[in-house]
Amino acid sequence: MDAQTVEKILGDFAAFMWGPPLIILLVGGGLFFLLYSRATPYRHFPHALRVLRGDYDDPDDHGDINHFQALSTALSGTLGMGNVAGVAVAIGLGGPGAIFWMWVTAVVGVATKFFTATLAVMYRGRDSRGNLEGGPMYVIREALGRRWMPLAWLFAIAALIGTTPIFQVNQLVQLVRDVFAIPAGLATADDHFMFDLFFGLGLAALVFAVVIGHVHRVGAVTGRLVPSMVLIYLGITVFILIRNYEKVTGALALIFTDAFTGSAVAGGAVGSVIIMGIRRGAFSNEAGIGTESLAHGAAKTREPVREGMVAMLGPVIDTMIVCTCTALAIIVTDAWQMGDADGITMTAKAFEAAIPGAGSYLLTFMVVLLGMSTIVSFWYYGTKCLGFLIGAEHQHHYVWVYCTLVVIGAVMSLEMVVGFVDGMYATMAIPTMVSALVLAPRVMKATKSYLKRHDLD
Repeated sequence: MDAQTVEKILGDFAAFMWGPPLIILLVGGGLFFLLYSRATPYRHFPHALRVLRGDYDDPDDHGDINHFQALSTALSGTLGMGNVAGVAVAIGLGGPGAIFWMWVTAVVGVATKFFTATLAVMYRGRDSRGNLEGGPMYVIREALGRRWMPLAWLFAIAALIGTTPIFQVNQLVQLVRDVFAIPAGLATADDHFMFDLFFGLGLAALVFAVVIGHVHRVGAVTGRLVPSMVLIYLGITVFILIRNYEKVTGALALIFTDAFTGSAVAGGAVGSVIIMGIRRGAFSNEAGIGTESLAHGAAKTREPVREGMVAMLGPVIDTMIVCTCTALAIIVTDAWQMGDADGITMTAKAFEAAIPGAGSYLLTFMVVLLGMSTIVSFWYYGTKCLGFLIGAEHQHHYVWVYCTLVVIGAVMSLEMVVGFVDGMYATMAIPTMVSALVLAPRVMKATKSYLKRHDLD
């Protein structure tokens, strides 16, 4: 079976999974959470910020990492390539209008993350070694019982596959190759393959050095990287927008008009714009996918609602702010219309057009931070899923599989990677959203109790 056939199979699988039923489940489910909660999470952003800065931290609480580290770990999985390469993929395949539908996933995703993260702490369970763990598979097992276990297994298997680092590694290698290797004279396909292979091997060694420290090291690494990378990246994109300030209004108008006309997509297919925007939005903020619950389930807290408050900040930061800045930078510099650039290359062209001679190097620096933080977080997610499936005493073996996947991701094609990851993300959303919808009344009961006890009504 040749590479093109594999690409088609994976692309068809992703397209099938991201059909109307899943779109309704994710967006409709998020809208249900918003209305059912009477927008309760949205009214308590100030309290969420106080929790995030540590006002309620208690070192004696159960869990592995504090609220800030939990959000940083979750954000490191979302504030990665989804915000740099994922936005470019959305615009390349769905046009600028896809960004509007990414915003929609973020708006309803605030409520979704509140519910799923609250459940992740409310129904933490013990693994085979007796350690307290969180995540949709434990929520299903602890709250819904044995009859629902197939859903738990489905999530664990899909997440084990879907949180592989192949997209992040693929785009990181593509950018480094475009910026450094090709200008240095590596022009042939064989040259590119060897560069990608050796770069992937070096990256695998670096990942191994970080992840053997387990969740405490992951939390420490992401806790330092995420705030700094957000500020630096936003600073660069804001600079680009200031230099092109006269085009910003037009770019925003294009996003809104194209969202309902699809004029920038071949054939003017509005449905393609909506589906691509929601697919990339889900990949960006992961609301309803379930991976964020794995991170928030490790938070040191006895108050599930408190972690839900922290988690709901994620879609605002990564999609409404960071993804928007990336999208506007791509549109105002016309990088989305520059030939056949795709993925991270499109974003690099935007940076280089705005800051000639330095833009692509600045982006490379940021992508290294973004990519590495995501890669180490995804290792943590995969480890927990493997531990659920075969026993926590065996989950440490995953590091070898994971590092091998880093190398594989470095040499795969972008089309193959996108189809593979998107299909698995769609599969993960099914058990996550179904269980959250069934358990929503329990979340609201706990929320009302929490708000009353802390005089937040």
